[in-house]
Amino acid sequence: MNIISNAKRQVILDTETTGMNQGAGAVYFGHRIIEIGCVEVVNRKLTGRHFHEYINPMQAIDEEAITVHGITNEFVADKPVFAQIAPAFLEFIDGAEIVAHNANFDVSFMDHEFSLLTPKGPKTTDICQVLDSLEIAKFLHPGQKNNLDALCKRYGIDNSRRELHGALLDAEILADVYLIMTGGQTKFELSNEKPGQESGGIIRLANNRPNLKVIGASADELNMHEQRLDLVEKSGQCIWRG
Repeated sequence: MNIISNAKRQVILDTETTGMNQGAGAVYFGHRIIEIGCVEVVNRKLTGRHFHEYINPMQAIDEEAITVHGITNEFVADKPVFAQIAPAFLEFIDGAEIVAHNANFDVSFMDHEFSLLTPKGPKTTDICQVLDSLEIAKFLHPGQKNNLDALCKRYGIDNSRRELHGALLDAEILADVYLIMTGGQTKFELSNEKPGQESGGIIRLANNRPNLKVIGASADELNMHEQRLDLVEKSGQCIWRG
């Protein structure tokens, strides 16, 4: 599996919904999107641009779902319906590669919402490429837990603000996980970022991450190194020796 994408522009995406049925089939139980969170990555760098909306689904949210994401019926009562936010959302994702954890779930909900528009909207894959970060995680870590919390722990990423699921926060954390999992980005900040601070597009590493193991050269390896330097010195000045 090729884990490195060739896409120049990526949109790291997460959704929250009215119900918690597992898998893409949840939409067939009549569930709807109530929150969309996206962050933009261009050339493997977080740009600071994002898209975030809460949505009135025009139906009740399951109690089980509320315990997971904390979004109540009262909270979304005055929020726009999907049709109102759809133009801006489509503009934000158009032409990008969407990266989502268990992407089939999010994309199936998006396709369902697009199908209810008047006129009918496109299928997600008509305007975007789709990359499933969960499939990448399973490939890299077979037989292990690969949910977002487990990956944060594995890669030493600070997810201390994630007391409840939230689409924008989860998209930000997924961006950090995805970039490190697939090779990192050009700059890291080892900081004590406080909740609510802007990361400025910098990956947040946990303060309690394990120290990197330092492996010293063996006596045989050091001897071979010196022999190599002897050969270099015969052909001219050896800059690795004083």
